[in-house]
Amino acid sequence: MKTKRYALYLALLTVTMGAHAAGHGASAPLDLIPMPAKVAPAQGNFTVDAHTPVIAAKADAGAKHAADYLVAQLAQAHGPKLAVRDDAPADASIVFVHDEKAVVDHPEGYVLDVAAHGVRVSARTDAGLFYGAVTLWQLLTAKPGATTVSLAAVHIEDQPRFTWRGFMLDSVRHFQSTGEVRTIIDQMALHKLNVLHWHLTDDQGWRIEIKRYPELTRIGAWRTPPGAGEHGEPKQYGGFYTQDDIRQMVAYAAERHITIVPELDLPGHAQAAVASYPELGVTGKRPAVSVDWGVNPYLFNTDEHTLHVLEGVLDEIMALFPSQYIHVGGDEAIKDQWQASPAVQAQMKSLGIKNEDAMQSWMIEHFGKYLAAHGRRLIGWDEILEGGVPPSATVMSWRGTKGAVAAARQGHDVVLSPAPDLYFDSVQSKRDDEYSGRLPAMDLAHIYAYEAIPKELDAAQARHVLGLQANLWTEHLPTIKHVQHAIFPRLDAIAETAWSPKAARNWNSFLMRLPAQFERYRGAGVEVADSAFAPSFEVDRQAALTSGKAVISLDNQAHSGVIRYTLDGSVPGATSAVYTKPLTVGLPTTVRAATFAADGIVLAAPRMHVFDRYTLASRDSGELTNCPGSDFTLRLQPTADAISVEPTYNVNVFDACRMYRGAHLDGVQSISVDVARLPRNYALAHDAKLVKSHPGTTPHGELVVRQDRCDGTVLATLPLPAPEGSLNFNLKGAMKAANGNHDLCLVFTSPIDGPLYAIGQASLRHERAP
Repeated sequence: MKTKRYALYLALLTVTMGAHAAGHGASAPLDLIPMPAKVAPAQGNFTVDAHTPVIAAKADAGAKHAADYLVAQLAQAHGPKLAVRDDAPADASIVFVHDEKAVVDHPEGYVLDVAAHGVRVSARTDAGLFYGAVTLWQLLTAKPGATTVSLAAVHIEDQPRFTWRGFMLDSVRHFQSTGEVRTIIDQMALHKLNVLHWHLTDDQGWRIEIKRYPELTRIGAWRTPPGAGEHGEPKQYGGFYTQDDIRQMVAYAAERHITIVPELDLPGHAQAAVASYPELGVTGKRPAVSVDWGVNPYLFNTDEHTLHVLEGVLDEIMALFPSQYIHVGGDEAIKDQWQASPAVQAQMKSLGIKNEDAMQSWMIEHFGKYLAAHGRRLIGWDEILEGGVPPSATVMSWRGTKGAVAAARQGHDVVLSPAPDLYFDSVQSKRDDEYSGRLPAMDLAHIYAYEAIPKELDAAQARHVLGLQANLWTEHLPTIKHVQHAIFPRLDAIAETAWSPKAARNWNSFLMRLPAQFERYRGAGVEVADSAFAPSFEVDRQAALTSGKAVISLDNQAHSGVIRYTLDGSVPGATSAVYTKPLTVGLPTTVRAATFAADGIVLAAPRMHVFDRYTLASRDSGELTNCPGSDFTLRLQPTADAISVEPTYNVNVFDACRMYRGAHLDGVQSISVDVARLPRNYALAHDAKLVKSHPGTTPHGELVVRQDRCDGTVLATLPLPAPEGSLNFNLKGAMKAANGNHDLCLVFTSPIDGPLYAIGQASLRHERAP
């Protein structure tokens, strides 16, 4: 079956068009993402080189801006070196022009014509011309570094499917520099995304300067990490954006037709603000800026003073951000502090409000009216539906699609942003070399297949769907390398889902257009995850251990690309053997494999796997599964603010228990386990009661190995060291004799108010422990 698959892939890649036009029938490949709405091939070719003028009338500012943008982007990509002129259009030129009669009547639509005599980009609006420039840039950079490009003649009529094509960046949990945010904005523009939802306030930090209330950044922008000053952790973590930074960022985004929508989170996620001004909280006490990820208990007070302060904050936010929408959060506000406050309860009684959810609705409506009085609109997470949603509010649905359906049926506009489907902090694969993040994995195919319009809505209700948005929360993404790895190439899938007509989307076509995009990323210095194409190694461990030979199958997540491999220790290259059928090798053998496109572009870096008796009897962190009872999993780094991308460990914060599946126990005499001690910095709110305790019998607890079930026969008990010292250590111990194949339950019996313990690798040995 695999032989046929790779033969088919090679055949598809060598045809002149195939799926490249997403079913439009064009005669030449178009390496475009997102795919335009309409593509029609024409006759001839046009060559673009350093002598090709780019023409935009001096009086046409929008055309001039689009032309300048094209030229600048080509220069950055080392493409044709062009220059903009303002004289009359001529043959052998690229022309940008406003056309009030353009056939695409859409605020962001454009027409792009490539003919033998030149290129013409026309649109009714500045935005349309800009997006036409983006498409032309992609056509001219399909082969990176080419300074002379022959374009096949084509007619493109294009416009977006949705008006809200968004990406949310969380700069609170981990802070990005202004330059790093600009890089994200640059890539959003090149993907035709038009909304950057910027998460700027939360429990773990306040990231925007408010001149009226300077303590919000003097105190609220900084936290003391767990283990501060030890094991590479900074003594203090934080940062904020000055108002000048914000103005420059808003202008930078606007030049790329991107609107920045700021988020001021309320009434919950308020701990950094309350740490800055305790009177804004319910208890009057000053907490520390939180170092705990999750749901913290601090709410804003509901009194007149707090409302006045938050109105002042909104005044400065509105002065900095000209966006129509202001996001007010509204999510994960547990109401314990309001319930325990006599003042809040008295206020609710005087207002005739029956419960705390309705009190949140009253508070959200207050700010909705305040924003409306200033010509703005409120948008919030779907919790704002609880207790009644303000009439003018727009709902961002993150807890699945139910919020979107309910809001649209009530006549509210909605943006689809459901977890986990569009949460880019979910890892891209279950691979053990994946960066930190949440599980389950949201792979490229899953993102591409996402449909933003819920099936439950009729045509009239569906018109309330403004679009969709990918969210990137950064609790477990401490550096820009982590952030970019999480974003790309899934941003390509979001771009096409948000822009291209539903009927035109084609997964196989999309895969074939990705190699050129990978090359563009490399040219721009962007970290891009190759998880979808990374080779995986599958083997029947028991059969290999019994026979001394391994039958190895190679594949990848996307089931795409050409996998090349070596068995001699060398790094696979474009001339190495092509994998077509399972490999049979003796033990020990080292297999290296990498994935390529048919033209030699690297789709996935080389991966190596050693096949010997030791590795066959081992399980890495990602190969261990949760014990029965909880499917919650995080992929974590050793420290909260680590700047490295490895090592990482799969951990269930609710149950310190992992399953080693399919252990071959014949002759096993000992077990060796690499363990990491991690901070337990998680605010679980009402879910804290779900944390499972496994009492120990030694001073610091043990790692207990049981057969078949977590209440099964004890095969080994390995005492844990004192919780001081190194974050990483190895445990070794004798195993009780057993035979056959069994699951093993590996459970840490340590106090649940102490550190988390994670397993890096568990290995069964046929020799006694030293």
